[in-house]
Amino acid sequence: MPQEMTGPNEATSQNPAGADTSHQSRGLFESSWTLSLFGTAVGAGILFLPMNAGAGGMWPLIIATLLIGPMTFFAHRGLSRFVSASQNPGADITIVARGLFGEFAGQVVTVLYFLAIFPIVLIYGIAITNTVDELLTQQLNITSPPRWLLSGVLIALMMLIMVLGQRIMLVAMQWLVYPLIAALLGMTLFLIPYWDLSFATETTQSFGDMAQALLLVIPVLIFAFNFSPAVSQFTLAMQRRYGSQADERRNVVLRRATILLVIFTMGFVWSCILALGGSGLDEARESNLPVLSYLAQTLNNPIVAYVGPAIAIAAIGSSFFGHYLGAAEGAAGIIRSVATAAGKTLPEKGIRTGVAVFIFLSTWGVAILDVGILDMIETLVGPVIAMVLYLMPMYAIHRFDALKQYRGKASNIFVTIAGIAAVACIIYRMFVVGL
Repeated sequence: MPQEMTGPNEATSQNPAGADTSHQSRGLFESSWTLSLFGTAVGAGILFLPMNAGAGGMWPLIIATLLIGPMTFFAHRGLSRFVSASQNPGADITIVARGLFGEFAGQVVTVLYFLAIFPIVLIYGIAITNTVDELLTQQLNITSPPRWLLSGVLIALMMLIMVLGQRIMLVAMQWLVYPLIAALLGMTLFLIPYWDLSFATETTQSFGDMAQALLLVIPVLIFAFNFSPAVSQFTLAMQRRYGSQADERRNVVLRRATILLVIFTMGFVWSCILALGGSGLDEARESNLPVLSYLAQTLNNPIVAYVGPAIAIAAIGSSFFGHYLGAAEGAAGIIRSVATAAGKTLPEKGIRTGVAVFIFLSTWGVAILDVGILDMIETLVGPVIAMVLYLMPMYAIHRFDALKQYRGKASNIFVTIAGIAAVACIIYRMFVVGL
């Protein structure tokens, strides 16, 4: 992630040598990072999670709700510990990876890190196009422009904001979290009168069917609760602020962000699933629309009709900005490494321009094609995130002495099993479900 993601309020009251002494300043600093991590995770994932999480019935959904909190906390804690392993102050995740794994393996990790973020940018291009198209045609009764034009304009506008002022955009992202939290809570409560509790008894499944349903939902859960693009700079910010007490304070912030995500995200997911029912979940998935946009079509309620798509657009747009920064930085790092290996030095302006053009064209292309978002999450994004976020830090803890103090923890086994399950999902879908 680029240096702009160094975190809110970080410039004040830093104490690199030890603990921060200002409790009020520390509270603001940690609260701001809690909201930043929450805002990074809240995006297209939460808007598509209900269709996937509810597809297997009640019991897989209950199990997933119980598992996702520990999965999220322990996995992000492991990645944060991995970043903190470097003896070089200020080293981000790509530098740490090269230092621990060696140049070649470190480059592989850098590529995987890029692949864990870049497809999310593509997903946001599809989601923003479908959401705005649905708003124009269904709520505003306006004839939709050609898809190639609509998607191109929307993606260009989001990227233009990035180009014109990244720092202002990042501050705005933090403040967007407050209305997003309020809107998610409000929508969760608003949907209660529409709940159909027959969903709890719609399916009677064997243990094998429930295990299969849970396996297929894990990648989407990991995607919806993923704030790994911000973990590298979050870890560095905590090191600069707290010094030797950074590990303790990181855990506090990670725990708060996880609790916030579980309460608001899973509360929203449960409310949407109960309002849609089994048949509604299938239709929403086929529409390739965020769940709020689909609810706006089916409930015939003016509040949902306008507030739902607005929440979807805000969540997608705000999360797009953070993920674009990570994808652009990862792509630039790969280009620099390739150029260095070839004995060449490329101008930074040229690299940035080339990366921006590449991201725009690729995002525009998949938005025009309207690729299935849940298919992308299940078969590509979720498993790759699992490799970087769940498996790579656990392997590093087991392999390298710089992280030996974290060995022998039951949580390491738990995170490893969750990561393997997410990666196994792509194999299962390709060779079993696809048959």
